[in-house]
Amino acid sequence: MIFLIPAPDCSGADTLRLTVTESESIFLQNNLSLLAARYNIDANRALIRQAKYWDNPVLSTDQNIYDRNGGFFAHNGTNGQVYVQVMQLIKTAGKRNKAALLAQDNTNITMEQFDDLVRTLRFALISDLLEIEHQLKIKRVYDAEIHELQTLVAGADAQLKAGNISIKDNIRIKALLFNLQNELVNVDAQIIPLQSEVKLLLKSSDSSFILPVFSYHLPDLINKQVPSKEELLQVADSVRPDIKIASAQLEYANHNLSYQKALAKADISIGTEYDQRSSYSPDYVGLAVVFPLNILNRNQGNIASAKYVIKQQQALYEGQVSQVENDISSAVAMVKFYQNVNNREQLDFSNQYDTVFQNMLTSYKQRQVSLLEFIDFADAYKDTKLKLLEQHTGLVKAFTELNYQVGKDVINLN
Repeated sequence: MIFLIPAPDCSGADTLRLTVTESESIFLQNNLSLLAARYNIDANRALIRQAKYWDNPVLSTDQNIYDRNGGFFAHNGTNGQVYVQVMQLIKTAGKRNKAALLAQDNTNITMEQFDDLVRTLRFALISDLLEIEHQLKIKRVYDAEIHELQTLVAGADAQLKAGNISIKDNIRIKALLFNLQNELVNVDAQIIPLQSEVKLLLKSSDSSFILPVFSYHLPDLINKQVPSKEELLQVADSVRPDIKIASAQLEYANHNLSYQKALAKADISIGTEYDQRSSYSPDYVGLAVVFPLNILNRNQGNIASAKYVIKQQQALYEGQVSQVENDISSAVAMVKFYQNVNNREQLDFSNQYDTVFQNMLTSYKQRQVSLLEFIDFADAYKDTKLKLLEQHTGLVKAFTELNYQVGKDVINLN
């Protein structure tokens, strides 16, 4: 279900909360690139039917227009000549079936290209949603610190009027607040193009702010057991579209060789003809058979080319399989790296650090620490929190990359 709620970070604009599943559903329905690709599949399916059709029969006619004895268009018992022939081309060596098989191969390739487009655009959508979530988490870090500093600045102004602090200290606190607000502006600026990309993928003209909703639990991801490389490769080999495309192109090349060999066989045209008076017998009816003599051109060049194309596609297929193996190995290594970087102790430290910041803020208000110590701690707090967020998001993105490289969600992030 989709909810509309006021968004505190969108200047009062409505916020559209979308889970990954909801986003994907809208994306599959509305994306114009996918719609165009679907039409391309339908177009190729029509070519399969076209390849199975028989050639049209050919009608040839001839009649007199003028002769000396009869004049123009003289057709009677003694004058006039009419010739009619109907011929049908009969393709030999299974050419129609082989051509239909090639059309089917092209359709299969188009369908896999569609799946690959879905896979790529889906990855772009999820990546953008994850980055929006990451930027919003960064924004919350700034908002929390800015809120505390705004309260502190208001108190500092009162202390300045009472003569308890110097103008220099007051300005330094305001400068710290200004720097944080300025950095927050940069965060907001990064969210704007991400929102635009997501809306383009979803074909959404709604002005609402899209708020991604993920249900993953970070501690679970840290401890998640990643399937073995062999298992992942087995899954990728059966579902990843680019491997299927390479396989289908190799199959097309093999079928094309069979078709080129069939083209070397002569086709036959057979039909009947009627001749009114030009033959040895009036009203002559005959049987006509026509076929070429394949002596000079036996399609040798196309057959040789088709053989080389098979070797080329075989090399491309093996190269694609190797690329997939490398992609999955790299993705698994990245997941394990971020799992090692992130740990439960780190999560506990992040929560404890928030408490320490509040204690430091209280200590400064009570003049138990100096302004310089507080500013140094505030900078360190912000940098540390952002680095922790970067590592947490890195782990989630690593799992997203692994799902993309396998071609299937082996880790559910919805």
